[in-house]
Amino acid sequence: MTRINRRQFIESAAAAAVAGGALLSDLLPTAAAQTAKRKMTMALSCGAIGVSAKQREAIDLAAKHGFESVEADGSYLASLSEEQLAELLADMKSKGVVFGAAGLPADFRQDEAKFNEGMKRLPTVAAALERAGVGRVSTWIMPCHDSLTYMSNFRQHALRLREVAGVLAQRKVRLGLEYVGAKTLWTSKRYPFVHTMAEMKDLIGEIGAPNAGFLLDTFHWWNAAETAEDILSLRNEQVVSVDLNDAPAGVSRDQQLDNRRELPCATGVIDVGAFLNALNQIGYDGPVRAEPFNKAVNALPKEEACAAAANALKQAFALIK
Repeated sequence: MTRINRRQFIESAAAAAVAGGALLSDLLPTAAAQTAKRKMTMALSCGAIGVSAKQREAIDLAAKHGFESVEADGSYLASLSEEQLAELLADMKSKGVVFGAAGLPADFRQDEAKFNEGMKRLPTVAAALERAGVGRVSTWIMPCHDSLTYMSNFRQHALRLREVAGVLAQRKVRLGLEYVGAKTLWTSKRYPFVHTMAEMKDLIGEIGAPNAGFLLDTFHWWNAAETAEDILSLRNEQVVSVDLNDAPAGVSRDQQLDNRRELPCATGVIDVGAFLNALNQIGYDGPVRAEPFNKAVNALPKEEACAAAANALKQAFALIK
């Protein structure tokens, strides 16, 4: 699936081995017991775990491994006729899988020409997402820049993302924005940029679009030294999508690398339970995916990678009270 991710900006590095990836299903609560406690869905994003799969295969993998939602490929959906889309949605319904969020096809981080090129495609993709019932798009904010000062970068982001949000709003699609909290990344260029929830609140406020909100990630929440109280300061409608990860053990917070993470609940460094329970308390009803940026996970065959991600998410959801 087409997606713009940090792997295009950050050189891949070795990651710790998969820890806690394989769990005995009989030690976990049943899916019915879990879903009775929550509205959020266990989401499969194949690209986030290093699995190459087109939309239909991703749906099949999600159903096979017990995921409740699957990342939407806006470009693929835009290529379908009404009849083809109806068949796809019927197939998903029969498998008990719904769409989660989609990636943003417009690149707002580079020069004006690149941004304008993406914006030409956005209305078509947004229309396709609306047609398929996909109401969420998410992306991330690079937390530093070599030439733009904080305020110059802030103004550029607000201007461009206001335009993005406007196009999406016409199709009733929400825009989730992720702050990146790893200190090793936001200090890697001359000018640091948005890397905390408080700063992202400022940016979203400046964008001024009702459909703009957060993509929350446990890894960045923890790296920003935030707590459950910070999540409780939000409303459900402000949270568009969620990424769930753990951090490598034996590495200080200030030395954590953005592209070296673990599956949820693998190390216990991050209080995943506190994070999820706070989200559940505000009634969060969107997708939750694993995004470990972990070479050991990426090296697994696709079936094993999906199984490991599903088991990790089930273990995490079992912490919801």
